Amino acid sequence: MKSSILETKIQFPKGFLLGAASSAHQVEGNNVNSDWWKAEQAGKLPKSGQAADHYNRFEEDFKIAHNLGLNAMRISIEWARIEPQEGKWDAGSIEHYRKVLQNMKAQGLTRMVTLWHWTLPNWLAEKGGFETKQGVEAFARFTWFVAQNLGQEIDLWLTLNEPETYCLLAYSAGRYPPFKQSKFVYWRVLENLIMAHKRSYDSIKAAWPEAKIGLTKNFSYYAPFRKNNLMDQIVVFLADRIGNRYFLEKIRKKLDFIGLNYYFFNRPKFDLRHMYTEMNLNFSKGQMTLEDSANRSDMGWLLYPEGIYHLLLGLKKYRLPVYITENGLADASDSRRPKFIRETLQWIAQAIKQGVAVSGYFHWALTDNYEWTSGYGPRFGLVEIDYATQKRIVRKSAEIFRQVEIKQ
Repeated sequence: MKSSILETKIQFPKGFLLGAASSAHQVEGNNVNSDWWKAEQAGKLPKSGQAADHYNRFEEDFKIAHNLGLNAMRISIEWARIEPQEGKWDAGSIEHYRKVLQNMKAQGLTRMVTLWHWTLPNWLAEKGGFETKQGVEAFARFTWFVAQNLGQEIDLWLTLNEPETYCLLAYSAGRYPPFKQSKFVYWRVLENLIMAHKRSYDSIKAAWPEAKIGLTKNFSYYAPFRKNNLMDQIVVFLADRIGNRYFLEKIRKKLDFIGLNYYFFNRPKFDLRHMYTEMNLNFSKGQMTLEDSANRSDMGWLLYPEGIYHLLLGLKKYRLPVYITENGLADASDSRRPKFIRETLQWIAQAIKQGVAVSGYFHWALTDNYEWTSGYGPRFGLVEIDYATQKRIVRKSAEIFRQVEIKQ
C-alpha cells in the first residue's frame, strides 16, 4: 500500500471540494481592535503588522487559488472588525466581507467560513472573553448578526476553530492571550466553548434553517511507543478520548459535518511525571525514533500522512460528512511538501473507498502567513509571500492540485 501511494492517480468523487485555508488575523493585517494586536503592541507577541495584506489583495489571492485548480477556500470573518465596540456593528466591515465572499464565488470557489479563529475583540477580552457566560452570549449574538447580514454569501459554516488548542495555549501553557496558567480556568473555558458552539449553531439555523454548520476540530493520531505495552496502550486510549473525542461527543447533536485538522502524530510512552502533557499532545512531539527525526517539518512536527487515514476511519461511526479543514507543513524549501500532499490525498482517497464520507480537503495554507507565536518564520503557504514587497510567488508543490481528478 505505502509503496504504491505515490504512483496512484489522485481521484475524488463528484462534488469533492479541493481547497486551501486561511484565517483573518494571520493574513489580513492591521487587526487593530483585537486582543492579539493589543498583546503584540505590548511586546508579548511577535507583531503581525500588515501580515500578507490579504485585506487589500483578496482578489489576487482568490484568482491564484482558482488558477491552481482549487474549487473552494476556507476563510474566517474577524469579529473584532465586525463588532469593534460592544453592540456597535461596523457597516464598512460587513460590506468588505460581502465583497470578499462575492469575489470567491466569482472565482468558482465554494465558501467555507470560520466565525472564530482565536482572536477576540478588545472589549470582550477585557471582560474575560470565553471565561464568562457573557462571552458565550456575545458570540451567539455575533453569529446571529453575521447570519442575518452575510448568510446568503456563505456555503459552509464553521463556528469555532480548534477550541481545545486555544484552551491549552491560552489557559494552560499561557502562551496565547490572556496568558494564564490554570487547569481550572482551562476546563471552564472549554465548557463555555462547548456552549458557544451550541448557541451559535442555533443562531445560524434561526436565520438560515438549511445552513450546513460544523466546527474545526484538531485531531492527533496516537500510536503506542511500545506497541505491545499495556500502559502505553492505555495512554493512547485516554489521549484519544480526551484530546480527540471529548469536545466532539459534547456537540455531536448540533453538527451537520465534522471539520478535521490534522498535523500531529504522537507516540505516547507511559510516564507518570508527564501524564497531563501526554493527555494534551497537540503540541507535544511525543516519543520519536531516530528514523522519525529525519522526517519533520521546519517546526519539528513529525510528518505522517498515513495518520489521516486512521483518523478518518475512526470518524466513520458519526455518520456525518467530514471535511479536512486544515492539513499542511512548514517547509520553506518546498522540498517535502510535494510528497506530503500527494501521500495525504491518496490516504484520504483510500478512506473514501472504505466508506468514509469525506467531502473535501483544505490545505493549510494558501499563502505564507503570520504563524501566531512563531511570527513570520514558518512557511506554510502554497504561495510564498515576499513580505518586503507583498509579491506572491507560487511554489512548485502547488502544481499537484492541477493533477487531482474530481469526477464530473
